[in-house]
Amino acid sequence: MQSDKDQRLNKFLALQLGISRREADDLIEKKSVKINDQIAELGQRVSIGDIINVNGKQIDSSTQFVYLALHKPAGYVCSRKRQGDTPTIYELLPKEYHQLKPVGRLDKDSSGMILLTNDGDFAHQMTHPSFHKVKIYEVTLDNPLQPLHQQMISDFGVILEDGKSQFLIEKTEQAKTYKITMSEGRNRQIRRTFAALGYSVARLHREQFGNYQLNDLASGHFAETSAAL
Repeated sequence: MQSDKDQRLNKFLALQLGISRREADDLIEKKSVKINDQIAELGQRVSIGDIINVNGKQIDSSTQFVYLALHKPAGYVCSRKRQGDTPTIYELLPKEYHQLKPVGRLDKDSSGMILLTNDGDFAHQMTHPSFHKVKIYEVTLDNPLQPLHQQMISDFGVILEDGKSQFLIEKTEQAKTYKITMSEGRNRQIRRTFAALGYSVARLHREQFGNYQLNDLASGHFAETSAAL
């Protein structure tokens, strides 16, 4: 039986648990999921009224996908718990959004666009390197970037401990400030790349993440949005 109210089990689990469909399939394969007290199978469908349990815990079927754009200020971490006296981005959000997970991260000293969601598939497509989501940053250095170093990073890349780092650099009208365009997103990659050439990043601000831009969203403020992959 199929109807408009049916949906695949892995899609249902991805929505309710904030995981990807692949991760949901892993739970099903491990026999961690039951439908109406029967062990679920891959490809199975669920309907309204079915009782779904994961590892013995019944899943609330009322959850809807939520997508949030946040203008993160510098000085906040993208974790749920404070690190010492450092506040978290969740202190900027009402409690009804605290179940959302960041899509990628910005380190404490960086500012700009952060997305949060309970949609695991969306988070996967926004962050996995195979989807090549463009990110645009404005970066201010402690010293002007030498033309040779700019060409080195943009044309050849810099070898870091976790591989080559390469991104496009464009000079702005502001002194020592550059526009960075990249589709990677390794931990502190921009800071480590410039540090390898003797520079320190004084300010790092993400202006765009995929199809999402800050536009007029003020620092510390947020807005609900939609899935724009």
